[in-house]
Amino acid sequence: MEYVIGVDLGTSAVKVLLVTREGAVVATGSRPYPLSQPQPGYNEQNPDHWVEATAGAIKDVLAQSGVQAEDIKGLSYSGQMHGLVLLNAAGRPLRPAILWNDTRTTKQSSEIMATMGQTYLDITRNRPLEGFTLPKLLWVKENEPEIFAQATTFLLPKDYLRYKMTGKIQMELSDAAGTVMLDVAAGRWSSAVCAVFDLPESLCPPLIQATDQAGTLTATFAAAVGLKPGLPVFGGGADNACGAIGAGITNPDRGMCSIGTSGVVLGYEPDVTHDYHGDLHFFNHAIPNAYYSMGVTLAAGYSLSWLKNTFAPDDDFDDFMQATIDTGIGANGLLFTPYIVGERTPYADATIRGSFIGVDSRQGKGDFIRAVMEGVTFSFKDILNLYAAHGKTFTKLTSIGGGAHSPLWLQIQADVFDKPVVCLQSEQGPGLGAAMIAAVGLGWFADFDACAKTFVHERQTYLPNPEHVAKYAKLYKLYRQVYPQTKDLSAALADFRA
Repeated sequence: MEYVIGVDLGTSAVKVLLVTREGAVVATGSRPYPLSQPQPGYNEQNPDHWVEATAGAIKDVLAQSGVQAEDIKGLSYSGQMHGLVLLNAAGRPLRPAILWNDTRTTKQSSEIMATMGQTYLDITRNRPLEGFTLPKLLWVKENEPEIFAQATTFLLPKDYLRYKMTGKIQMELSDAAGTVMLDVAAGRWSSAVCAVFDLPESLCPPLIQATDQAGTLTATFAAAVGLKPGLPVFGGGADNACGAIGAGITNPDRGMCSIGTSGVVLGYEPDVTHDYHGDLHFFNHAIPNAYYSMGVTLAAGYSLSWLKNTFAPDDDFDDFMQATIDTGIGANGLLFTPYIVGERTPYADATIRGSFIGVDSRQGKGDFIRAVMEGVTFSFKDILNLYAAHGKTFTKLTSIGGGAHSPLWLQIQADVFDKPVVCLQSEQGPGLGAAMIAAVGLGWFADFDACAKTFVHERQTYLPNPEHVAKYAKLYKLYRQVYPQTKDLSAALADFRA
């Protein structure tokens, strides 16, 4: 039997999947790594922790499965997006990686738009929000000039990991689009953006496609983990692109909603003709010659884990969720807005913070949990409304991530969206997409459509309940009033945050 490995480099842990040619996941392994928050709004990681954790997770998978190294034919990646890894001439990181959820770059983000305006949107198809890579580069250039002066190139997280496994410095296209330094339509680095911000183009690494063979495993790394030296390694993709591939989203009528740490509503775009004017992200896809659009809720699953870790840290997660069994629509009059780390879509606002509205002494733990689930889903409804305003609708949505593991949350999604919501038989998310990239790169399948027919299978469809749809429509109108009425309050409270 033949296998591929999918490596999913997440924000808090790496997950490794071993997958057969028939799409069966035979073993998984995961290793965590720490997050550093040296100041409010700062989120950093040591890039070499990713390498160490990946090596450990691969060894765990091989030990668990008993599969022989010679039966593994290829490996690829999914990676957390936007993180800045600056390298010196020796190929070593000059500072900790600045992650996607770091918000220190408000000043630089504003300056980018003030300098280039519509021209910037025309080139990159995206607004330069705090989480993206270009503002991070400019922040280092301005605040750590001695470090920036030593930089010879930069990489994104999964591209750094691949470099350490193959010895080759490259950046994959779907991830490169998230730097907001790319001419998206042309699929190349923007000379204009680099010139305006006085960034040497030599900083930008060579670009490759997701299914390109980026190299092979070095003898050193292969020996350390028990794989075969010379194993083909493929470019991989941005986590959201890989999540869409792993969910079988390969046509424009199907959308994906993903509830991980952050939340995403994503659509497949066959070409560059649909212009969202920066209201939604628009990136090159890990599917060659295709694109994808998306809106992002910064704290989706994180809102729920924050609630549990803060107020019920000793609860088993399943027991924690059991408290919602007797709750009803509207959580007994409680509304939650999931802006606890700021927000991205539709409000590009780093200072807004979350709210519980309607707190009542009769409410219990289950009401607060349900309010969080409903609030996150309303934030996704905001994104779907942006799509509709730009003339794009979906016939159904596939739900992946934490929200796909809860029948209640799946039904809430169907009722709030007023659309069928599908969950999958084996929901492995971006890691499965990474394995599919390796499978297509090896030539096992002609394209991702053919691969999805083998690897991706629907489990159940949740249909909207008309009575519930009507109730949620009323509640959503109230939810929409919270942001404008709390925006100034959140900004004023910033002075009191530690």
